[in-house]
Amino acid sequence: MNTQKQQEHLLDLQAKARLGGGQDKIDKQHAQGRLTARERIDRLLDPGSFEEFDMFKTHRCRNFGMEKTVFAGDGIVTGHGTVNGRIVYIYAQDFTVLGGSLSETMAEKICKLQDLAMKNGAPFIGLNDSGGARIQEGIESLAGFSDIFLRNVMASGVVPQISAILGPCAGGAVYSPALTDFTIMERKSSYMFLTGPKVVKAVCYEDVTVEELGGADMHSSQSGVSDYAAESTEDALAYIKRLLSFIPQNNLETAPIVPCDDPVDRPSKVLQTIIPDNTNMAYDMKQVILETVDNGDFFEIKEKFAPNIIVGFARYNGVSVGIVANQPAHLSGVLDIDSSVKGARFVRFCDCFNIPLVTFVDVPGFLPGTAQEYGGAIRNGAKILYAYAEATVPKVTVITRKAYGGAYCVMSSKHLRGDINYAWPSAEVAVMGSSGAVEVLYSRQAKAASDPKAFLAEKEAEYHDAVSNPYVAAERGYVDDIIVPATTRARIVRALALTQNKRDTNPMKKHGNIPL
Repeated sequence: MNTQKQQEHLLDLQAKARLGGGQDKIDKQHAQGRLTARERIDRLLDPGSFEEFDMFKTHRCRNFGMEKTVFAGDGIVTGHGTVNGRIVYIYAQDFTVLGGSLSETMAEKICKLQDLAMKNGAPFIGLNDSGGARIQEGIESLAGFSDIFLRNVMASGVVPQISAILGPCAGGAVYSPALTDFTIMERKSSYMFLTGPKVVKAVCYEDVTVEELGGADMHSSQSGVSDYAAESTEDALAYIKRLLSFIPQNNLETAPIVPCDDPVDRPSKVLQTIIPDNTNMAYDMKQVILETVDNGDFFEIKEKFAPNIIVGFARYNGVSVGIVANQPAHLSGVLDIDSSVKGARFVRFCDCFNIPLVTFVDVPGFLPGTAQEYGGAIRNGAKILYAYAEATVPKVTVITRKAYGGAYCVMSSKHLRGDINYAWPSAEVAVMGSSGAVEVLYSRQAKAASDPKAFLAEKEAEYHDAVSNPYVAAERGYVDDIIVPATTRARIVRALALTQNKRDTNPMKKHGNIPL
């Protein structure tokens, strides 16, 4: 074969490989309003930046007539490219080839990509759309899943790992996304569960739909498996692009610094009056965040799950930070099982990848009740405490109002190596609120008083002046300064600049034993 024919042969094979399971399968995918694997990659990456690996790799199975069903690439597209000029490694499962089912060779392609991502220090992105394990291969498929899981674990804290679920993801396939740092699901098109509705009905006698059991809305609001329920594939890919803009390439780098045209010392009149006079009234902590960050730009993570705590990314003077904040507009900002786990996982991600933490505190305590205690509120609440204590990145804390009891301790307090801790004049730092404290301390005396309400009100004022105001904490150095709310942005920017070269270490050990 001459050179010209060799090149034509190559181009012919490439064109055939790009068709995946064939034009008819592609047409069926489009008819369902879904993109193909290569179309998804093209929408995410910078134009012309994708370079494919293992285009011609095929499966080796010879059972059940599989030798007659062979497609180049074997149901997955893998390679590397750039997002806004930054390298990423990416795979997209191709549902047009045997339902995107995972074979031994598909797993090898994914593992190669994971190894390259770790060696070269670049984010690893998986676009999942698969019917699960290829049952014709048996143990080879299961071994392939396990090889992928191992690398997910090894890559954890080394490079960012992001999963998008754009179709089915069931059985063992769910564990790779669960091991990655962020998971995005497409509404109405994707689902994740260990066992499907038919098995659930047969074993548990429960009638449940696919959406109810494992849809994007459920996982984004109830289980917390998903960080975001995207409206479409385009929305999911846009979310990934925005996420990547806030985070570094790997654990040895810092996130990109973006030029900032928002004045560092920009004051906020809104923050001067945002705290209600009645301490039991709610306000929106997101407004506090938006008033202080660069250009009011806040990228929230897990917005629908455990909304009593807010987590997400923003910038101060161009520097990327992770924000954790209690939300008094939902359950009074109380900490519970879900919010503790949500906060802890986010704090640990930021610490892995050198992203400073800014914490806004307004927390009345941990949620009481048998459901919480039976569910392990103590063990789960300890997770966020552990995460903050372990974190060595710069930590800046602002107490806006309540900081009561053990919840004060866990929310990036000075005692957990908080670097710069501020309080607003409205802050209340105590074991509990003044009214609750005086009822405990003076209940007998109040009964004997001629005017119990007036007696308790007087004692409540005394308790506030003696114990729960921010100046008591400031006297002991537990907050570094009491600041005017309008100046919060400027003070946070200065604190981050002050701590940008911070060096902190943990004791030498294999790893800690977080209360999982």
